Amino acid sequence: MPELTHRRRLDQPRRPRRLTVELDRDAFGRFSERLARFMGTGTFLFWQSLFVVVWITLNLVAASLRWDPYPFILLNLCFSTQAAYAAPLILLAQNRQDDRDRISLEEDRTRAARTKADTEFLARELASLRLAIGEIATRDYLRGELDRLRHELVDEVLVDKVKARKRKNSKPDSETLRDAPAWDDEPEHLPR
Repeated sequence: MPELTHRRRLDQPRRPRRLTVELDRDAFGRFSERLARFMGTGTFLFWQSLFVVVWITLNLVAASLRWDPYPFILLNLCFSTQAAYAAPLILLAQNRQDDRDRISLEEDRTRAARTKADTEFLARELASLRLAIGEIATRDYLRGELDRLRHELVDEVLVDKVKARKRKNSKPDSETLRDAPAWDDEPEHLPR
C-alpha cells in the first residue's frame, strides 16, 4: 500500500488554503501591557512634550522647513493616530489585568474556603477532644485520689499500731481474766 504524503493525511482535517497570519496572543498582550505602562510614565510625557515643542518651533521659526503650517494639521493627525492605537492597547492591557485579577480572586476564594473548612474541622476535633478529656480522669485528679487513699491507709495503720501498743502495754483486769476461755471448766470444743 502506498504511503500517504505529508500534505494529505486522512486522520487530520484539511487546512484552509488561504493565507492566514497567526499571532501569538500572549506576546501581543505582553507588548500592549509594556506600551501602556510606558505611556503612563513621566518619561513618555517628557519626550512627547519635547517633540511637540520642537515640531511647533520648527514650523513657526524656520521658514524653509515649514512642512506643517500654523493650524498644525499634520501634528493633529499624528496625535489622533497615536490615540487611535493607544486606546485599544490600553484597553487590552486592562482586560489582561482584569483576567489576572479574576483568577487571583478565584484562587483567594478557593484558598479561603479551604482554610475555613480546615478551621471548622479543627474546631470540631478540639471540641471532641475536650469532651473526651472531660470523661477521662486527669493526672491531677488521679494524683489527688492516690494521695487521699495513702493518707487514709497511713492513718489506719497508725491507729492499728496504737491499738496494738495499748493492748500490749495494758494489764488485763479481773473481769477479762475471769471471762478468758482458759478458765472454763468445760472446754467448748468437747462434746457434751
